[in-house]
Amino acid sequence: MTGSYSRSASSSFTITDARYVGGRVAADLRLLFNLYGEPALDRIDKFAEEVALLLCDGYLDTVDYGFRDTSANTWKFRLRYKATTGGQLTDSRPGSFPDPVDLTGYGFHSFLTYSSAFGLLSSRQQAEVKEALPLSRTTGIAPSALVGHTNSGHGYARNGTGVSRDVYVAH
Repeated sequence: MTGSYSRSASSSFTITDARYVGGRVAADLRLLFNLYGEPALDRIDKFAEEVALLLCDGYLDTVDYGFRDTSANTWKFRLRYKATTGGQLTDSRPGSFPDPVDLTGYGFHSFLTYSSAFGLLSSRQQAEVKEALPLSRTTGIAPSALVGHTNSGHGYARNGTGVSRDVYVAH
């Protein structure tokens, strides 16, 4: 007796998939709150939904969350999430941060960059995308990561798309 077996799988990335990834980012942010008291709990779900909406449409490049020296605009501690498709995606457990860091005097900050696909949209389309987001961001200059240590190799993914995460700690 002979037989055959075939299977097809859809590789479409849905808002449900994107919200799964955003939920993993939110878990990291809740851990930040537990360790350092920021970001405010009422903002974490908004950050997660922002990641999900932009990731689903392919408009997210990177988003950073962390603590910075506002006078020098330099990171002391930063989580960076970079949108990733295909390749070697990982779906890690949230957390796995380095030992707690003394962040006394450093303010919480987030900085987001849009993908090249977002840049191809008309000004009106870009405005519509931004208006649909749960957070309103202002333009600015990205904080610098000067002398420090970066841990990478962590990420969250579902159905072929996700984010890779690195953790930067200044010396």
